[in-house]
Amino acid sequence: MGQHVTAQGTPDYYIPQPKPWPIIGSVGLFCMALGAVCIFNETGPGWPLLSAGVMIILYMLFRWFGDVIAESEGNLYSKRVDLSFRWSMSWFIFSEVMFFAAFFGALFWARVISVPDLSNLTHNEYMWPGFTAAWPSAGPGFTEKFSPMGAWGLPALNTFLLLSSGVTITVAHWALKVEKRGLLNSFMFLTVLLGAIFLVCQVIEYGHGYSDLNLKLSTGVYGSTFYMLTGFHGFHVTLGAIMLSVILARCLKGHFKPDHHFAFEAVAWYWHFVDVVWLGLFIFVYWL
Repeated sequence: MGQHVTAQGTPDYYIPQPKPWPIIGSVGLFCMALGAVCIFNETGPGWPLLSAGVMIILYMLFRWFGDVIAESEGNLYSKRVDLSFRWSMSWFIFSEVMFFAAFFGALFWARVISVPDLSNLTHNEYMWPGFTAAWPSAGPGFTEKFSPMGAWGLPALNTFLLLSSGVTITVAHWALKVEKRGLLNSFMFLTVLLGAIFLVCQVIEYGHGYSDLNLKLSTGVYGSTFYMLTGFHGFHVTLGAIMLSVILARCLKGHFKPDHHFAFEAVAWYWHFVDVVWLGLFIFVYWL
């Protein structure tokens, strides 16, 4: 199971026994990487390797998180362990902030610096006739026409959905702390449902952009920044929705206590982070 070590004057700190999950996860990642290389080079069993890697990763996550849940429900985690979890989650979210900051920085550089500079080159009228600094722009040399994605429509609806989900998970957290399990389960279900609807709307939006607006990942700097920012955000919403579903299942099983529920808080932190990033996307990618 594991053991507790005690330093003089400090509470116990649970140390689990060695587990195979990190090695199994590494094998899964290697299979995924090797499969991707084979697919890109059109050689070898690319898709089987990639699929096997994904299945190994899913198995590893299911078993590893299952162990952590069992340890938590077994009251093996002290306040010091809880504090280490909080610091770990805080640094993880900070790394995610830096991840999106890089893409927002790329959008800022392209929009405010690169495109205007390219339009002001001395020989611009000979190299790229008609190219101006107007945004949105695919950049110089792109003659294929496209339309930008408007803010008012599905993006505005998705903003409402995510902001509403931030409210519902906050209510669910409050219900957990005052031990209103029925209210907790109901608002957790609403949070998961709102996240799922958001993803469905984003899929519809992408279909509209690709087929009706001729907006693609290959549509110059506008298309690439649009899909990189919104696509990675959609990936994070997907992960968040999966985590929320797990938390909902645990709530339905009676897990968590008013004074001991960091797993719930960690997912709530992550979901609020996703909300804030979307607000930035709506303002700087869709609206302005």
